[in-house]
Amino acid sequence: MAVTYSTSEVPPLKRVDYWREVVVKELARHEFHSSVGSAFRGAVRMGTLGALGVAEFKCDPCEVGRTQRDVASCLNDDFILTLQVSGESVLFQDGREALMQRGSLALLDVRRPCGAFHRTPIECINVSIPRQALTSRLGNAAALTARAMPADKPVAGLASGFLNLLSDRLDALEGPTGDSVAEQAMDLLALAFSAETSQNGVTLSSSRASTLLRLKSVIEGRLWEPDFKPAAAAAQARISVRYANALLSQEGFSMERFILFRRLERCRRALEDPAQAHRTIGEIAFGWGFSDLSHFGRRFRAEYGFTPGDYRRRALEVSLLRGSEAALKGTGTAK
Repeated sequence: MAVTYSTSEVPPLKRVDYWREVVVKELARHEFHSSVGSAFRGAVRMGTLGALGVAEFKCDPCEVGRTQRDVASCLNDDFILTLQVSGESVLFQDGREALMQRGSLALLDVRRPCGAFHRTPIECINVSIPRQALTSRLGNAAALTARAMPADKPVAGLASGFLNLLSDRLDALEGPTGDSVAEQAMDLLALAFSAETSQNGVTLSSSRASTLLRLKSVIEGRLWEPDFKPAAAAAQARISVRYANALLSQEGFSMERFILFRRLERCRRALEDPAQAHRTIGEIAFGWGFSDLSHFGRRFRAEYGFTPGDYRRRALEVSLLRGSEAALKGTGTAK
């Protein structure tokens, strides 16, 4: 459930202190300064989407920054993806500065000193991305911090529009649906950053990282094809099967095993989704590239410890329980 904090009900002389207390307490520890003093106005709406944290900010000109001391005393280990909705800001990290204008995207690593100078009243959306979720898609992303991706870039513009829509729908995107949308958001962001590396010559930890992302993108796009084989994936990614297996071995997979795992994950998400409860297990399995239902059942049980039918029943029971609890909370709030 999204939570909003605002200075609108706070006496002017206490607004800056209130903002420091709320933002520092709820988000990663940082320094905050504003030249507008007691006239400062700000609001933040925070919620979660699967593994992602989403915070929508509206505030007057100010400057924020994480020092080495802030980093050392904070357990937060996420990356922050910023979408500039309005106004103008400058983000800085690793000796780089990113000029943020409407629709721009940029990445900051909260495990290292960084900051932002909001030159005008601004509105932005910050998405906290777990480090493992980002590095599994991009490798070492240190070279991508504080680099603005303008909205006129095709994939970056698509990612910006997608994130802008999400912040207004946090309360409606809960449970398996929210998890699935969060995964799609991270995949889209990874594609945007991958495009940035190829277009502007940004070097990730190695060329292996961008090649691995390209290979995974090929596989994700063709999981539904029952005759999709490792050789076809490698050829489309313009690498050899041997090199593709070497790339995936860093994550404990072979090509064949990774394709199977991703198909199983897609089926697992579909079985968890109440909106897909009308679909048969066979329909879901065949829809994600399995051609033998008994083979799918054996593989699914080996991976998750339950038959597909048992897993679906348990997942839907949990979903119904969450819905009942949410309804009871809503009734209590209304009273």
